[in-house]
Amino acid sequence: MKLFKSLLVAPATLGLLAPLSATANEVTMSDFNPAEELAVTNSRVDGLEARLNDFEAGSFSETTSASFGSTFYVGSVDAGVNDGATTFSYDFALDLNTSFTGEDSLDVAIIGGNAMGALSAVDAYMDGDGTGDVLTLDGVAYTFPLGGFTVTAGDGVGVDDLNTGACAYSAFTDLLGDCGTSAIGGQADSAVAMSYDFGNGFTIAGGIGGGGQTAATTTQTATTSKITAAMIIATVKDGAAGAGALVEVAENTGITPTIAADTVTAAAPLGLVSDQDASTLGLEVAYTADSYGLAFAYTDDDAGGIEGTYYSFQAAFTPDAPYSISAGMEFDDADASSYFVGVTSEVGAGSLSVGMSTQSRAADHADNLQYEVAYSYDVNDGMTITPGAFISENAGATEDEFGFVVTTSFSF
Repeated sequence: MKLFKSLLVAPATLGLLAPLSATANEVTMSDFNPAEELAVTNSRVDGLEARLNDFEAGSFSETTSASFGSTFYVGSVDAGVNDGATTFSYDFALDLNTSFTGEDSLDVAIIGGNAMGALSAVDAYMDGDGTGDVLTLDGVAYTFPLGGFTVTAGDGVGVDDLNTGACAYSAFTDLLGDCGTSAIGGQADSAVAMSYDFGNGFTIAGGIGGGGQTAATTTQTATTSKITAAMIIATVKDGAAGAGALVEVAENTGITPTIAADTVTAAAPLGLVSDQDASTLGLEVAYTADSYGLAFAYTDDDAGGIEGTYYSFQAAFTPDAPYSISAGMEFDDADASSYFVGVTSEVGAGSLSVGMSTQSRAADHADNLQYEVAYSYDVNDGMTITPGAFISENAGATEDEFGFVVTTSFSF
């Protein structure tokens, strides 16, 4: 039986092989050239690589880098504009850096987000970058070496941008981030700053800046004046007879209209080192050792329209231990002062920060303090979560303000 089936299958198999053999005989080596096909493939690959190289060269230069960051704020304050409501806000930052010589740096900062301090009690304490969900150019600066000095200049630059400082505290709220010395740098938003490192721990820094274009308001005093014949003749359009009648009425009655006060708003020009300027001058001397640092700063600030002179002092103690202690003080010519103290310590997988600061410079600091505690830990290389709480004394109010916020920061 098996032999019979084999005899039946054999002719069919031979019939299928016959046309395949005939077809194979018609194909020659000239019809299939592996070398030629390989050359065409290599040419196409080379062209694709060239296009990719052109794209990469046109995107970023080899000396240009970009860094990104964003912070989410979720929390509430038991008073203020939201009256205890839990709110969510965020900010975003993009920093572009380019070097032309390897020693200089052109820096461009772009920010965005909805963390608007005036609209949220949480944002008022945390001070995120709020731009109404619109990307905004936050500053353009160029930094370069000059005869042993380091110089930076541009928009968005403060006179203290090259200060060494002496504060090691990891602040949670914006207020304690000033380390008790909020007047350093003044209100200038465009400046030229310089620093010099002596190499033995001592550094000096300083700068001069302007407050930008600020709105200036001029109000004219209200006046009264009598309607004269000439004024009426100039406005009457219906002939001499009518004009004469109006003149007679005006002269007999002595009508005196009131001219309303006018308000004129204009932009005050940016000024530096002139009698018309609104500038800020800053100086700093600092010393940094292995376990401590000290910094003294002087600021003469006219950029905000109100003249002020400030003397600021910062100190940080960073021993060979898992903690650091920071303190700061500031005085002005009106005998008002501010102060701060804070401790940051490694605890478990993260760091714990506990600090206290006056809310503003004042002669009397009763009901003028703010306290905070926060714990920060890294979830991974690009994500940090920080829950924190703060109490802000409120002079004249029935209760102090208490807030609890969780921030999530991303860097990439």
